[in-house]
Amino acid sequence: MVLFPSFVNGLARTVSIKKEKNCKREDGRTAAEELAKEARKSELLLSSSGVVRSTKANNFASVFTNRGRKGVNQDRLLVWEEFGCQQDIMFCGVFDGHGPWGHFVAKRVKKLVPTILLCNWQENLAATSLDLDFKMEADRHIHGLNVWKQSYIKTYAAVDQDLKQQTGFDSFLSGTTALTIIKQGEYLITANIGDSRAVLATISEDGTLTPHQLTTDFKPNLPQEAERITQCRGQVFSLEDEPGVYRVWMPNGKPPGLAISRALGDHCMKDFGLISVPDVTQTKITTRDQFVILATDGVWDVISNQEAVEIVSASPHKEKAAQKLVKCAIREWKRKRSGIAMDDMSAICLFFHSFPSQKLPAIKTVD
Repeated sequence: MVLFPSFVNGLARTVSIKKEKNCKREDGRTAAEELAKEARKSELLLSSSGVVRSTKANNFASVFTNRGRKGVNQDRLLVWEEFGCQQDIMFCGVFDGHGPWGHFVAKRVKKLVPTILLCNWQENLAATSLDLDFKMEADRHIHGLNVWKQSYIKTYAAVDQDLKQQTGFDSFLSGTTALTIIKQGEYLITANIGDSRAVLATISEDGTLTPHQLTTDFKPNLPQEAERITQCRGQVFSLEDEPGVYRVWMPNGKPPGLAISRALGDHCMKDFGLISVPDVTQTKITTRDQFVILATDGVWDVISNQEAVEIVSASPHKEKAAQKLVKCAIREWKRKRSGIAMDDMSAICLFFHSFPSQKLPAIKTVD
């Protein structure tokens, strides 16, 4: 079980260096930003293609991003080991920008989400009882999930407001998805808006590698999403030249027409059913769980969940697992979507166990 106070103490120590100020909102954010800088110096924070190893845990992350054929790469990634001075907490996130200023929006969101989340988590812990002497262990984990959930909701609301007030770029017609995972001990806390996806690879009892999708692809035609959009006077339909690709439109079918129902930014659509409220869930990791994949929609457009876990599992070196997955997706895009501009593709492969050979153990795959 993670001891929550150790994070608070770690953040408080950083704040005390800042002229011994109290950890108010701005001080806490400054402290969190300092923690991020120190993590980067210690090679515990990565925001580009590469690897992140933990010397104090079995975590190992492979990261890779590839620019598509639509212009500048609008994908952004972040892996932060020992998140918030906590040895057994890791933060992973993928952010897929869209629109004329999408790359600026994604970059801003990548910077703000982890630091504001740390501050909000601390505030929520302080606002609730830090006495974790619950009668049942399940109650303790429910409490932990609720703290993270409220922290995420508050964080995404603050980030969305920050984007609206930016003067260096315009988020009125641009936005980003946001998929993040907090690995805290033996638990995964997943927060998602948009259509990036997280897939957990598990060895079933018969020895086959099985994918478990942890997130929902928030498309406008999902019943719950479509109902909210139409109640807000937005419209959901697909164009004749894009059969099956449902988008959310302004009243009277006005553009821009977004293929997702939740996003940060895109303020032109916020009055018509588009929201920035994340779906936050918790998953307990077992010894059968091998790794989790976070990837932007460009990968999942051409690679199935099963194919993805098999590609990563078959990678001879974990360091290049994310690269191998993206490269396979690129080949599949050229084969399946010839003539369509290739999307940006990014992936994070987070492994839960250390293997001396740097290879995964022999696993049966599904034909």
